[in-house]
Amino acid sequence: MTKQEFYLKLEENGISLTQNMKNQFDMYYQMLYKYNQVMDLTNVIEEEQVYERHFYDSICIAFNKDFNNKTLCDVGSGAGFPAIPLKIVFPKMKLVIVDSLNKRMNFLKEVINELKLEDITIDIGRVEEKADKYREHFDYVTARAVARLNILLELCIPLVKVNGTFISLKGIQGPTELEESKNALKALDVTLNQTITKEQGYNYYFVKQSKTNKKYPRMYSQIKNKPL
Repeated sequence: MTKQEFYLKLEENGISLTQNMKNQFDMYYQMLYKYNQVMDLTNVIEEEQVYERHFYDSICIAFNKDFNNKTLCDVGSGAGFPAIPLKIVFPKMKLVIVDSLNKRMNFLKEVINELKLEDITIDIGRVEEKADKYREHFDYVTARAVARLNILLELCIPLVKVNGTFISLKGIQGPTELEESKNALKALDVTLNQTITKEQGYNYYFVKQSKTNKKYPRMYSQIKNKPL
């Protein structure tokens, strides 16, 4: 996907990029390319692939939605997906990025500074250790390729406001993971509200129906050994 194809595809879905936003995406790509030579950020680094498989894939979760003036937490953001592309497109969104990998978070701090992005909190640590700090705090929580869905739900749902949405960006294994997650959805009182099929996977939108029992999330070792 060329830059022009990227701009047009977003426009077709109601998102018009300003020149400043286009410049920010270009700067972000340049920084990804540069830093990827000295640290492992992504296996996808050719420009057209980055625009399609990272930038477009991140933003497509927001088609027909407005994240401006909303609170969003991106869990396990890695090189910044979907957090940074969403923040570029929705500059008035209040964003928190939680990730335990220090090097990648330092890279994101550089990106945020260079792109002059505002109202972003970088919080280094494991998400299950942040649950009390952010319990029922966010309108949206996102996660992309972090863990299997039944594990992700327990990690992320406690952070979502009642009637808020957890968005899970999944690959082609999505339906299998969704089937595995039936017990987790019931235990956490979460409803699958929308499924969007894309070329290489699925976006799942889960709506939280009630406050999460404070026993969740458990320690990660417990979650991993005995998922809900």
